[in-house]
Amino acid sequence: MSEKQEARNDVVRSYKDAPTRTITAGGVTFAYRELGPRTGTPVVFITHLAAVLDNWDPRVVDGIAAKHRVITFDNRGVGAATGSTPRTIQAMAKDAVTFIRALGLEHVDIHGFSMGGMIAQVIAQTDPHLVRKLILSGTGPAGGEGIRNVTVLSHLDTVRALFTLQDPKRFLFFTRTAGGRRAGKEFLARLKERTVDRDRAISPISYSNQLKAIHRWGLEQPHDLSVIRQPVLVANGDHDRMVPTKNSADLARRLPNSELVIYPDAGHGGIFQFHDQFVAAALEFLER
Repeated sequence: MSEKQEARNDVVRSYKDAPTRTITAGGVTFAYRELGPRTGTPVVFITHLAAVLDNWDPRVVDGIAAKHRVITFDNRGVGAATGSTPRTIQAMAKDAVTFIRALGLEHVDIHGFSMGGMIAQVIAQTDPHLVRKLILSGTGPAGGEGIRNVTVLSHLDTVRALFTLQDPKRFLFFTRTAGGRRAGKEFLARLKERTVDRDRAISPISYSNQLKAIHRWGLEQPHDLSVIRQPVLVANGDHDRMVPTKNSADLARRLPNSELVIYPDAGHGGIFQFHDQFVAAALEFLER
């Protein structure tokens, strides 16, 4: 987008065209992108293990940005952001709040996917006045069943992907049924739609630190989720191997103002496999 366009406040409507910007706060230079209308409550996307800006499904981003300002960002030490990646979810949440406030935002909606959903839960507890609504997808609560196994699963499926010359997300995010395989192929193709100004891949040390943070989250004592009073939309596939689906049901049960959506024949990336349905549900939830 040119300086003249920015001066006219033209709305960026496509994630693949959203310029990558930076902002410095708390000793960290965060990389971020934004698109959609400039009015209303922004929706901040917090992403998953090993992900950078280019790992968001453009159908999900564009779908929600059709009605809302969407902001995606690299947390500390990830992609184009500076600093060292924290080894706890709580420290990642603190960094995310620093970024949000650096943008001058006082009230946001948050969509946290997988590890991002863990970060979002902490933000809602530590900075409740910052959060209007939450969307928690493919994620689970502290101490949730099977979360401590994410490291082992990630390593195993990475090796399996290397031997079969495939992307690990095909195994980690999608079922091995015909529908799941097709959805995985289509999802990975969408991630390549942006061809310029792509983000840097995560470094091995940052990936390792994120795995440590998720492992610790899985070993924590359960949090009192009754303190999260905001409306929450919980979504997942019915066969999530990374963060077992029963964690989504547990979240919905323990959050006092929540609703649950489970997609059939879908894994960890259920919201990407059923992106049309998820976007429709998210828009209805946010606009309610």
